[in-house]
Amino acid sequence: MPPDAPAMDLEDVPGVGAKTAERLRELDDPAGALEREDVAAVASAPGISTGRAARIVRGAIRARHGDPGGFLATDRAREVYDAVLTRLQERATTTYAAHRLATLYPTATASRIEEVAAFADRACERSLDPSVTEALADVEPIERPDDVTVRDRCLATADAETYQAATAAFPELPVEIVDDARGLADLARGYSSVVALDEAFAGVTIEGDVTVDPNAFDHPEEHVPERALAFFATNRASLRAAATVHRRAGVDAPLDLDELEDALDDLAADGSVAGDDELERLNVAVDDLDAAVSTAESVANDRLRAAIEERDVTIEGADLLSLVERGAGVDSLLARELADEYAAAVSAAREHVRDALALRDDEAERAVRIFGDEPTYPVERREEGVSRLREELVAERDRRAAKRKRDLAGRLADLRAGASVLVRDALELDVELAVARFCADFDCTPAERGGAGFEIEGGRSPLLDVPFDDVEPIDYAVDGVALLSGVNSGGKTSTLDLVAVVVVLAHMGLPVPAESARVPAVEELHYHAKSQGTLDAGAFESTLRDFAALTRGADAKCVLVDELESITEPGASAKIVAGILEALHDAGATGVFVSHLAGEIRDAADYEVDVDGIRAVGLADGELVVERSPAKDLLARSTPELIVEKLAGEADDAAFYEELLAKFDGKEA
Repeated sequence: MPPDAPAMDLEDVPGVGAKTAERLRELDDPAGALEREDVAAVASAPGISTGRAARIVRGAIRARHGDPGGFLATDRAREVYDAVLTRLQERATTTYAAHRLATLYPTATASRIEEVAAFADRACERSLDPSVTEALADVEPIERPDDVTVRDRCLATADAETYQAATAAFPELPVEIVDDARGLADLARGYSSVVALDEAFAGVTIEGDVTVDPNAFDHPEEHVPERALAFFATNRASLRAAATVHRRAGVDAPLDLDELEDALDDLAADGSVAGDDELERLNVAVDDLDAAVSTAESVANDRLRAAIEERDVTIEGADLLSLVERGAGVDSLLARELADEYAAAVSAAREHVRDALALRDDEAERAVRIFGDEPTYPVERREEGVSRLREELVAERDRRAAKRKRDLAGRLADLRAGASVLVRDALELDVELAVARFCADFDCTPAERGGAGFEIEGGRSPLLDVPFDDVEPIDYAVDGVALLSGVNSGGKTSTLDLVAVVVVLAHMGLPVPAESARVPAVEELHYHAKSQGTLDAGAFESTLRDFAALTRGADAKCVLVDELESITEPGASAKIVAGILEALHDAGATGVFVSHLAGEIRDAADYEVDVDGIRAVGLADGELVVERSPAKDLLARSTPELIVEKLAGEADDAAFYEELLAKFDGKEA
């Protein structure tokens, strides 16, 4: 930010209205996000896409630097910028970096140009390591987890203000109003745990899991560990990838990477605690309890049935009569005749439950209650014993899970701020690497800004539809306003494109595709593409008005025009273009006009117009042989003239072609 710049109001940002500002205010630090140019943070505001966030950040940059905008003054100028931006974005690995690069734009504001130039210098020092690119592919901006809701515990207070504060600070938890200890006790019966926020409840004995913690606001991870766990679970893959990026790129991380990775190892993808064998044992025991008891029943009954089938039980008449008189049944017979076999069957059932659920000794003792010692047939579970064991296992599991959650959340909460920065830095590194690749791929070098006219040495346009290595370097310099002549398909338009690319990139603060370059420090780039046919009267009048306006303040403009003569008849066009050149020349503008009427325009102008030419040295196998760098003070020959010259050099009808050749004016010296 420029020194002594006042704090920015969100609605001062171009393109940010009241509704958008309201959405941005839901961020933790919207002003900080805009100042950091943090597209990902802005995009995390509700209802704002990444593309929209990039435009908002770009508007904030303009506001911060006092940039009025408007540098790209014509459609063709914007097309050149868009094409350059596309070449940059193609070299980004992440979608974030592609959007972030859209915040780079051409401007006349020196402070912004210098800011980006410093960034580009740092970027070009980066090593283009493929392994870093590979890791970046898995980095995504930090996401807010889906709404975390916890319903098994609550916060309680007797104070209305504390209630409001707790509701805002702990949106994941129910917050209840209580009048006294009795109300707190009622809550304890409905929730697995209750946290009382008032000091007044300290020392009150209440049955159930009730904690008094007036300082709960200072350590929320203890009471809602799911918050930190959900954040890290949601962003787990991206955090691991960002850590790998930092290691491979050899850049300093904002937190201890080993500590982060160790904590992530203890976190499952669903936000639960991983890597705890005891917790896993308890989970399995709770889930498998009913199945294990059912199987244990079968084990006991199978053994008892086999024992009965193998035994011959003899009961004397007097004994049978006595049993009947007492109303005894099969159970009494079992107790008398098969007591040992029953005990063995029940013991096998209890052992199965113990082994199947991997119960500890103390838990196994409680499991004994599932099967009674009194003989019965068939052997059946005691539901009360099953329920009691389930309650104890669930309670033990929940206590351990809660403790592990709190412990892990405490570790992760301390890492949260650094984790967000870790991902942001990895994404910003991708932005730098995209710029570094662009500069490496197109042999870019920083350009100078200032002075009159422009000078490009060894420039190659990245916009041509040929491999960049096959592009022929161009040297071209203009002081003031010049005409550029040349044969069809000789490279006049691509030369204009190169000049536009160099001017755009230099005013973005980025290096340019040339061995060296100097461009004027202008406020606007006017690039007029070739007109499609002669204009009607209304369009012709509108075009003249545009150029009349263009001449006002022309000393701060770079003007590139491709074959303006096509707007009307050749004779009139030459006079009109000559008049425009005179006005631009008098105003001190920098510009290049491509024209096939360069000779006629020069003759119609009231000053000595510079005429440059792209020299065609002849034809070879029907193809033009061209020297791509414009030559100074050269009115280039046309393609028809070259063809006539070639035919005049042949034996047949040579005299005819020589007479035609003599008709051409403006031959090369």
